[in-house]
Amino acid sequence: MEFGLSDDQRMFQASIRGYLENTSPLDTVRKVADGDTELGKTITSGLSELGVGQILIPEVHEGLGLGLLDAALIQEEIGASVAPTDYLATTLAIVGIKAAGTDAEKATWLPKIASGEVRMGVSITEYVGAREDAGVLESGGKLNGKSLFAMETGNATHVLVAAANGNLYIAELGEAVQREPHLIIDRTRDLAELVFTNARSTGLTSNDIGTAADRMVEAGRLMLAADTLGAAQTMLNKAVEYAKERKQFNRVIGSFQSIKHLCAEMAAHLEPARALVWHAAHALDENMDEASVMVCLAKAHLSEVGTFIAKTSTEVHGGMGFTDLVGLHYWFKRIGANRQLLGSPEKVREDAAKLQGWA
Repeated sequence: MEFGLSDDQRMFQASIRGYLENTSPLDTVRKVADGDTELGKTITSGLSELGVGQILIPEVHEGLGLGLLDAALIQEEIGASVAPTDYLATTLAIVGIKAAGTDAEKATWLPKIASGEVRMGVSITEYVGAREDAGVLESGGKLNGKSLFAMETGNATHVLVAAANGNLYIAELGEAVQREPHLIIDRTRDLAELVFTNARSTGLTSNDIGTAADRMVEAGRLMLAADTLGAAQTMLNKAVEYAKERKQFNRVIGSFQSIKHLCAEMAAHLEPARALVWHAAHALDENMDEASVMVCLAKAHLSEVGTFIAKTSTEVHGGMGFTDLVGLHYWFKRIGANRQLLGSPEKVREDAAKLQGWA
């Protein structure tokens, strides 16, 4: 069996790459990190026009009817450019609605997401692991409680919430939902604390408790692994380019054996990781028995590989690697944030062990 991308997938990924190279260069990333949220909205709107928000939505609901592998390829390019978008939250919201919604609920929400009428943030981190004072409870159609690290709610109209029992609820963002942005190392990401006070909600009612939330976590871990893959590839590319240009002792540093070894080691670590992410996405799309374990392994492994490449690429750049002029720190911080979101490598490996009956 030859496992690789189709011509259509390569073409679509290339079109996303070209768009982000033009609209999300390093200067734009700097401005967004400094607080220019309007630029982030512009980038997101452009991606929507390319149809990325419709990837996972079935054709019957005005989508493209594609799979998580296609979505992961887009997220890889977003990570490569550290673009500030709400694509991750949109993807997880669609996965949750497809898994938990009745036919009527899907027909209500999915076309609105496809058209952009509804923009979804997600709040699921408490389902993975909650602090003592965090968690959201539902009673009588209303939500109360606190959710930390809610994803991409700044430009959202609604938020999809995983309550303490794993059931999913959709709440409109308004006065009953107090939002306090989190200031994290990755300033290109929108994470916030949400406090719900009798917030009216609509439950998604077709799933067994926890099943759809599990599916969202799996999709989220896959997308974070793909994002890290893209960011790590960019850091590797930048290290190689710098090694070909920077001179010491009248020679480019790329001619020194030690630098060659560093770049070769980064490439050797990263290339197998690409197949791991692709296979995990394929396993989810095909509902393979190994899918959940493969996603855990992809998330954990990419976290480690990404950290290694972020560190090594910075070392290749020497002192310049720490400057804002080069800007490596944006990719470095994106990889660091991805490492912790929806489970650290240690937590995700523990989940993989439990799935296989080893713990």
